[in-house]
Amino acid sequence: MPKTTFTRAEIQSFAQLSPFELKDKFIQIAQAVQADKPGQKETSSVQMLNAGRGNPNWIATGPREAFYALGYFALAESRRVWTADDLGGMPEKRGSGARFDTFVRQHPDLPGIELLQKCVEYAVKRFGFDRDDFVHELTDSSVGDNYPVPDRMLTHAERIVRGYIADEMFDHKPPPGNLSLFATEGGTAAMCYIFDSLMKNGVLHKGDKIALMVPVFTPYVEIPELDTYEFDVAYVEASMFAEAGVREWRYPEEEVAKLADPDIKMVCLVNPSNPPSLALSRRVADQLQQIVATSNPNLLIVTDDVYGTFVEGFRSVAADLPRNTLLVYSYSKHYGATGWRLGVIGLNDDNVIDELIAALPQPEKDRLAKRYGTLTLEPEKIRFIDRLVADSRQVALNHTSGLSLPQQTMMVLFSLFDMLDEGQAYKLRIRAIVRQRLELLLEGAGMKISDDPHRAAYYIELDLLAEAERTHGKDFADFLEKNYEPVDPLFRLAEQTHVVLLNGGGFEGPEWSVRVSLANLDDLDYLKIGHHLRSIFNDYASEWEASKA
Repeated sequence: MPKTTFTRAEIQSFAQLSPFELKDKFIQIAQAVQADKPGQKETSSVQMLNAGRGNPNWIATGPREAFYALGYFALAESRRVWTADDLGGMPEKRGSGARFDTFVRQHPDLPGIELLQKCVEYAVKRFGFDRDDFVHELTDSSVGDNYPVPDRMLTHAERIVRGYIADEMFDHKPPPGNLSLFATEGGTAAMCYIFDSLMKNGVLHKGDKIALMVPVFTPYVEIPELDTYEFDVAYVEASMFAEAGVREWRYPEEEVAKLADPDIKMVCLVNPSNPPSLALSRRVADQLQQIVATSNPNLLIVTDDVYGTFVEGFRSVAADLPRNTLLVYSYSKHYGATGWRLGVIGLNDDNVIDELIAALPQPEKDRLAKRYGTLTLEPEKIRFIDRLVADSRQVALNHTSGLSLPQQTMMVLFSLFDMLDEGQAYKLRIRAIVRQRLELLLEGAGMKISDDPHRAAYYIELDLLAEAERTHGKDFADFLEKNYEPVDPLFRLAEQTHVVLLNGGGFEGPEWSVRVSLANLDDLDYLKIGHHLRSIFNDYASEWEASKA
């Protein structure tokens, strides 16, 4: 294949973009059209394979059917109170549990009604809910006729999601104490709220030193650089190699030891990682606990655990260090629900952040008392988890804050579905899907990765420079570095094969690495991508051989 038509200077210029913006450029290149004949409508003759985005191509149908079945019951409850053409009333609580049972008996063929009944029965049994209270919360929430009350999260919804997190994020062994939750518009909103409120409350200050465990989801790299924060960032790098020269994407002890520096106020990580897609090892988790116990007791940890359900026996850092950790979780990937925008922030009631706020100098306390003074006569007693809610709506709109009630209802049904046998079977199926795609990609590419039982396999990050050295020696790797930009392979892939991948360097990974999403294309597409990747790699090898001649 020929080299890319882009000059090295042009590639250098584009490489300055965020990987998600650079992806758009690759899409433009991959979608480039040509006219078969003069005057004929332009058409694309080759299918574009965009493995650059993590949006899964599956959805969980069961809990969605249950949601729609709930909608029919909720409308029946509304019309029972008040009916006038297209007008209904607010569903009534009293007797709602018995009316739900009657509705189930009367509509046995309604899609989703059986699963909805299972979810209700399970929730009442496991959490000890009053049946009328719970059914009414579901009913009233699904029609969305009220503001969220409580604003942070509905009462029953919080208990159910807390149970889901205990099962899936804490491996059924939650830490002591109560985990308070704030339902948010996806994990992205959770990130924004956390950074903003930590600053607003004087826990972090502009220019503070923080750490990132890299490679990491790009916004965690880019947000600290904004003029709002201008954090001094230290990088904890997953730089370990296997003896065979294959990257393990694991953190050496000396890298994790950087967090012992008490000047580091906060560390952010995605666990399992993005893009390497590996859950944190027990060795690193133990080292983190030791650092907090001895050298840096006030270290704040933000752990983004969205891919945790893809790893058997996953256990979040928030389970080991509940006092120091803000947990972020999103339902988007597991349930194919990126459009629903369902996320949650979890913080143990006994936590370091509230202690740091309580220990602030008096002028800072006075400032915060004024900030939150319209909400309560004792603003100093507002917990950080509730300050997050207020700050998310500029404090003044706190009375209308909170995630929409239909969204919270969907979150509840996703959670309850997971607690049933059907949900556990679904979980095994989607794990098998991404693992099959990984095997096909590697088969096509002829590349090796480390054998790791904690691999989520939602993404894979392939270090092309390490692969060059492993297969052809250091001279070949040096040739690539000297003659090409690290993103040159991605330009070639887009231009010559219509394949779109992301540059690993944009995730603070190795410059010559590429990220492949294993979630959003058909299985055999990954075999094709692997073949294309190997073909491009072989072209470089041929160019290297020609240069030696």
